[in-house]
Amino acid sequence: MTEIRKIQSFTVDHRIMEPGLYISMTDGDITTYDLRTRKPNTGDVMDNATMHTFEHLFATYIRNSQLAPWVIYFGPMGCQTGFYLLVRGENGVLPDNARVLETIRLVLNQILTHQGEVFGKSDIECGNYRNLDLALGQAEAARYLAVLDARPVTFAYPTKEEI
Repeated sequence: MTEIRKIQSFTVDHRIMEPGLYISMTDGDITTYDLRTRKPNTGDVMDNATMHTFEHLFATYIRNSQLAPWVIYFGPMGCQTGFYLLVRGENGVLPDNARVLETIRLVLNQILTHQGEVFGKSDIECGNYRNLDLALGQAEAARYLAVLDARPVTFAYPTKEEI
């Protein structure tokens, strides 16, 4: 039997990770961003309605942003402490991190000012449409925006030497 390699996210020490914005990995010209909204392993996890609503709002706004042509995927982490955003670079060049951060901030502010129904809130568009709550999604956006405003974003995961 061949040896099973750990996936990239399992190589990060989650005991020292704080909420923030990190580059989880790069693969060719694709960058996976870790939008960590909660501190891992503290019991402070998103409930399903919060995670689901934030996903609907963020995914729709990011796919309608200046990054739209390069967004590959946006979705929640199974551990309920954040989300992954996959972005393709342009012409073989990695995405511009400053542009991605600027767009994330813009999207968070769009979520905060969103009025009306959550995007995709119907039985035709979503497999669990009753589990969407705008106030919860907006609260998560406000929470994460505060995280991004609290300290400079370096995109690098913390190391034991930094704590």
